[in-house]
Amino acid sequence: MPAPFPTSTEHPLTGRTVLQIVPELEIGGAERTAVDVAAGLAAVGARALVATAGGRLVGELQAKGGVWIPFPAASKNPLAMLVNARKLMRICLDEGVEVVHARSRAPAWVALTAARALGLPFVTTYHGSYSGRSKVKVTYNSVMARGDVVIANSRYTAELISAMHPFARERLRVIHRGTDLSVFSPSAVSPARVDALRRQWNVAPHERIVLLAARLTGWKGHRVLVEAAHRLADGGLRDVVFVFAGDAQGRDGYVREIDGLIAERGLQGIVRRVGHCADMPAAMLAASVVAVPSTEPEAFGRVAVEAQAMGTPVVTSDLGAVPETVLAPPQVDAGARTGWHVPAGDAPALAAALGEVLSLGATQAEALRLRARAHVEDMFSLERMVSDTLDVYAALIEARAPRRRA
Repeated sequence: MPAPFPTSTEHPLTGRTVLQIVPELEIGGAERTAVDVAAGLAAVGARALVATAGGRLVGELQAKGGVWIPFPAASKNPLAMLVNARKLMRICLDEGVEVVHARSRAPAWVALTAARALGLPFVTTYHGSYSGRSKVKVTYNSVMARGDVVIANSRYTAELISAMHPFARERLRVIHRGTDLSVFSPSAVSPARVDALRRQWNVAPHERIVLLAARLTGWKGHRVLVEAAHRLADGGLRDVVFVFAGDAQGRDGYVREIDGLIAERGLQGIVRRVGHCADMPAAMLAASVVAVPSTEPEAFGRVAVEAQAMGTPVVTSDLGAVPETVLAPPQVDAGARTGWHVPAGDAPALAAALGEVLSLGATQAEALRLRARAHVEDMFSLERMVSDTLDVYAALIEARAPRRRA
């Protein structure tokens, strides 16, 4: 499959070498973004090194033109980190690295030490917010604000960084996480994939789906959606099922709590836990509405963006970065909305918004679908994220060039 990024021998990064460092290449936002940026670098003729312990995404990284540098980047032992800094310096010298980009705190300390010793530009990316009130923890977290450029994955995250680490304000750059719109596209999902999921979830042909796609953890809002489902069912709503798609990840107590609440509200069969879903584009296309009822702030809100890319209406809590990704009144006029915002933890408001979505006419639903897709294409595409990140690298290399010639 060809790379989704334009190739050009004239790109400023052609022939340059960039090293990203991340603990492991398992499934996650930081890891996925590292692979996507590596693919973008390779597509413009740059060398894309990723120093990491390994993981499930190594094969994809290599298939997309990236180079895996086996490296114990996950270590948090201070002595091991000092040794790792020297190892990373040697890698940078041997490979001709010109920019170092860290995506996690422990490897960021290693990368900062190596980059400063070699006079290399150093970039960090906040993929989420980091908690910590003690002086030691704040200092440990501060490494992510010490880049020559500090990338935040949302304006919300940037505001948190600015408040916690004011010294970084002038170096902040917001680059929203990108979505692969060739994958999250209604035209890319066959009816057979949607039908297979509906059968797997035991959804009848006449039933509509309200989807909550998130791991089973308290702050993702499963309790709130159960209460909203109860209100809707009591109000006469029929032929709608509420699907919780996500792993428990060992949180057995929370699973028992949710199952008990479902039984207590008489919603067995109406609210269903289906476990991990490997085909999220099909899941979102199968859904009539996607709910993101988080009770704590999201640093970005990937699910809301992916739902809009698929043209599926989305109802979200008005917390964190999600309001940046979903347009709704009073932020915009009702005719420009791409989704709904409701107060976090407010089951009646969530039920009302879901009911409004489920009552949309065909013309209204189609107009919403087109607006949502256009919004994501404009603001949250993978190409835009990669292009903006590569621009950061190119600018840092260019700024350093006169000093190298002096």
